[in-house]
Amino acid sequence: MKKDKDNGMWTLVMYDLPITTREDAGAANRFNHLLSDLGFVRVQYSVYARYTPTQSGGRSALKYIKAGLPPHGNVRVLCVTDNQWSDSLKYIDKKQQNTTEQPGLLTLFDDEE
Repeated sequence: MKKDKDNGMWTLVMYDLPITTREDAGAANRFNHLLSDLGFVRVQYSVYARYTPTQSGGRSALKYIKAGLPPHGNVRVLCVTDNQWSDSLKYIDKKQQNTTEQPGLLTLFDDEE
């Protein structure tokens, strides 16, 4: 099977959620845990990303995200191809960083023993 470079998909979830009340803070915390349970990793504060090797896999989490949306706040979901993600620029302390790494989907054996 030929692997096309455009098949990989990154799903980004960006949000601003209120935490002024105890209920809002709890809803924001539950949403963070939902994203983590779905395999998203924090890229920046309130920005989470998940890589999938296929475009359909990248969109599969949307139904769970919609079901778990907090009652208040602003949530945006953006899907980009792996090529678009690797073309992005990343700076830490004014130094450009490499953004081409793809996270592993599953580690079965750890060679560091």
